Amino acid sequence: MSAVRWLCLPIAALAFAAAPAAAQQRASDERCPRLVALDAPRIVPAAFRLAALEPDQVRITFIGHSTFLIESPKGVRIATDYNDYVRPRELPDIATMNRAHSTHFTNSPDPAIKHVLKGWSTDGGPARHEFSYEDVWVRNVVTNIRDWGGGTILHGNSIFVFEVAGVCVAHLGHLHHTLTPEHLDRLGRIDVVLVPVDGTYTLGVEGMIEVLGQIKAPLMIPMHIFGEATLTRFLELVGRTYEVERAEVPTLVVSRASLPKKPKMIVLPGR
Repeated sequence: MSAVRWLCLPIAALAFAAAPAAAQQRASDERCPRLVALDAPRIVPAAFRLAALEPDQVRITFIGHSTFLIESPKGVRIATDYNDYVRPRELPDIATMNRAHSTHFTNSPDPAIKHVLKGWSTDGGPARHEFSYEDVWVRNVVTNIRDWGGGTILHGNSIFVFEVAGVCVAHLGHLHHTLTPEHLDRLGRIDVVLVPVDGTYTLGVEGMIEVLGQIKAPLMIPMHIFGEATLTRFLELVGRTYEVERAEVPTLVVSRASLPKKPKMIVLPGR
């Protein structure tokens, strides 16, 4: 078990009031029940000229660092860990951010972005996001982060979950600890997990592999990569448990029917 498990939130600090939490969990279960796709894997790199998505598809593009562009069939664009340094060329409709350091947030987001979601709260409590926009449903699950002095900042990070075309995508943000049963209950079924693999600034490699085992997503995509050596070390360890594939292009089109039967990690090059 990870040596940093002590960072996890106390149960009381994680939970909302009993009734809202139960209602939130029921909504989570209804939208993203813990099911396993049974169809044969058909994940294919998107063409250079991006085609329109089918109603059951989501497009995921790795921009770089911790930023992905997630696109829905109705054309909704989501940018994760939106910041001043690594951004998609396309203006997102929804931008999520985390506060660990400046490559995960910005104090001056483009005013044309319709929804800017901070993964932390200014009052010290947990950030709370849950809403629908067009054909996308967005919610968050809060975790802690370390400060530069080795202490703990409660509720400093959010795992953002996006449901698009029935596919549940979780961006782990700047995760610093393994997950409690309460975290996992709030996450519900996850189909695609975007996971930091640096092993130093975020959770250590062994702990992050433990998190992947906790979430049990069929498809895993690494991010927060600090050079080829860091990535290779992570892939060597994760490859003992999961199949690993390196894609040639930064974009995948995914549907529920295309999810692998066995968990698989696909490495996308940054755009």
